[in-house]
Amino acid sequence: MPMGHTATPEESVGGLSATEHRLANGLRVVLSEDHLTPVAAVCLWYDVGSRHEVEGRTGLAHLFEHLMFQGSQQVKGSGHFELVQGAGGSLNGTTSFERTNYFETMPAHQLELALWLEADRMGTLLTALDEESLENQRDVVKNERRQRYDNVPYGTAFERLTAMVYPEGHPYHHLPIGSMADLDAASLADAQEFFRTYYAPNNAVLAVVGDIDPETTLAWVEKYFGSIPSHDGKRPPRDGSLPDTLGGETRELLREDVPARALMAAYRLPRDGVREADAADLALTVLGGGESSRLHNRLVRRDRTAVAVGFGMLRLSGAPSMGWLDVKTSGDAEIAAIDAAVDEELARFAAEGPTPEEMERAQAQLEREWLDRLATVGGRADELCKYAVLFGDPQLALTAVRRILDVTPEEVKAVAAARLRPDNRAVLVYEPTGDPADTDTEEQDATEGADQ
Repeated sequence: MPMGHTATPEESVGGLSATEHRLANGLRVVLSEDHLTPVAAVCLWYDVGSRHEVEGRTGLAHLFEHLMFQGSQQVKGSGHFELVQGAGGSLNGTTSFERTNYFETMPAHQLELALWLEADRMGTLLTALDEESLENQRDVVKNERRQRYDNVPYGTAFERLTAMVYPEGHPYHHLPIGSMADLDAASLADAQEFFRTYYAPNNAVLAVVGDIDPETTLAWVEKYFGSIPSHDGKRPPRDGSLPDTLGGETRELLREDVPARALMAAYRLPRDGVREADAADLALTVLGGGESSRLHNRLVRRDRTAVAVGFGMLRLSGAPSMGWLDVKTSGDAEIAAIDAAVDEELARFAAEGPTPEEMERAQAQLEREWLDRLATVGGRADELCKYAVLFGDPQLALTAVRRILDVTPEEVKAVAAARLRPDNRAVLVYEPTGDPADTDTEEQDATEGADQ
């Protein structure tokens, strides 16, 4: 093994295994062999997301995700895309509250190319970063914001609910997309400093999964990444701690050009990585996870007041997680009737908990989702990076489903009673523009809720 490496012993779970190694410059490397198909996935997680941003410079993490595809010292312009796709591979990058990731899935014999490309931009991106590429990608991100948030029905709902659940000044108050004003304010110097601070090997985890030879792969990683210097200037993210509940309902009424009335609500839930978070995930699955869920059966099938219902969980490790309820109404159905039905179903669930059949179905659903993620080399690489960056141990990715299956109905009932309450939610009510049901009474109700 090359000098500077440390390694953890291999563990095997259900036929899946992974080993972890560390280069002298701090880069953590996770390898997982899978010779089922002749492909290999490279996934690189940087421990930086929107929670690391400061006021006035929101959106930098996401903007930089785009800049990473604008060329580096040896790869000009869009060459990263051209080389990967020309070799028969696929690639992308994403940004979240808690990380930024980059990934390629390649024919196994092209693995070295993907490693070289990732190392080249980690080590040399600043040599290619200039005002032209910054302006180009600033415009791309602003258009993305218009297309995905500002100019689509209900597009700003998640942004609004997030801001209501995480108060002003909290690191999770704003979305990774950032604001138009902050995107305009970002300078080349801001981008350069952001890269120096966060795009260092000791702030990253590299996972390689698939039809690989571990010894050869590790030698390539050492060859291309080993000479990149570490950087010790990273500031820790701000504390994301909050009370378990909101302490009261907040409510906002929006009159917009939307196709139907809608009720959306967000709840504070336990942070990811604790047993209560798994229990909360199961509770939301029973209540709103598909066409067999309680809320779908009540609102869509029985009452026929809604055409769609969903209740999902945004898992967060550095702050309380968030449960998001989304109900689109049917015909002339009144929001008040849906409100009452949701409250009734949540109260009944908190009092009685899930039935054995519901518990079995919810656990099977979450188990299937976990298996789907680990079934592909790209999904497995991403999960290994996730658990390494956010929880310190990539092996946890291979045992996540065990923790879901260990949760009891009593724990699901308890978390529902503690968290899925009217005094722990932020609510958005959408009324289509010009809807005759827009009454003064409804407006007053919404204002009173927002003042709590």
